[in-house]
Amino acid sequence: MISKSIPLCFLVLCFFHHSAIGASPLYHFCFSPENYTADSSYGANLNLLFNLLYTKVPPSGFGLGSTGHAQNQVNGLALCRGDVSSKNCNACVIGASKELRERCPNSKGAVIWYDHCLLKYSDVNFFGQIDNRNKFSMTNVQAVEKNPTLFNEKVKELLSGLSNEASDANPKFYATGKVQLDTFTTLYGIAQCTRDLSNVNCKKCLDVAISELPNCCDAKRGGRVVGGSCNVGFELYPIVGT
Repeated sequence: MISKSIPLCFLVLCFFHHSAIGASPLYHFCFSPENYTADSSYGANLNLLFNLLYTKVPPSGFGLGSTGHAQNQVNGLALCRGDVSSKNCNACVIGASKELRERCPNSKGAVIWYDHCLLKYSDVNFFGQIDNRNKFSMTNVQAVEKNPTLFNEKVKELLSGLSNEASDANPKFYATGKVQLDTFTTLYGIAQCTRDLSNVNCKKCLDVAISELPNCCDAKRGGRVVGGSCNVGFELYPIVGT
């Protein structure tokens, strides 16, 4: 089922192991009802915005900006996963901008996600606001084989801790962690926000995402909720560094 509304859309058999270069997008939304023409001022400003983000994002993993004025102003941001190198971050943002042009031609607002980055732009200034509109979930179709109730509790405990860590005076708004479930099993988690949010809104965004995991990923071996402002996820294998 593919839907922009809650319950979240479910993408199955999708995992964190994708390369930054040449990877397929996880998902995208062309969310604006308004369109622009290719030779318009808005189109020219969108090109300027993408060029700005190519330069601004890779050194720190995040950047935002606006180009143009009034009805032709374009606002956008890009975020790379906290462990991604500047080189792979740059490649992901460039690839994302090209892909958005193909998937959302002439749309005045769109967002796209990869494992290594997200890119979003709009004619509306959305900076600092939690994006509850553009969101999807991914789940590992394999269920845990024993103690599913305890497993769910461990997932919530791990991700709640990462939510606190990511939003509490963390300059990257990013946290990863793991917990040993038994001798042979380790649970890994990740939480990240876009850095235009306040600490309070980052925490709020992450906690809402965590609360939505049971809708898609109850007692599953892995899953995530991904939005335009934050994302959380868990797996039974290392998530980052891939």
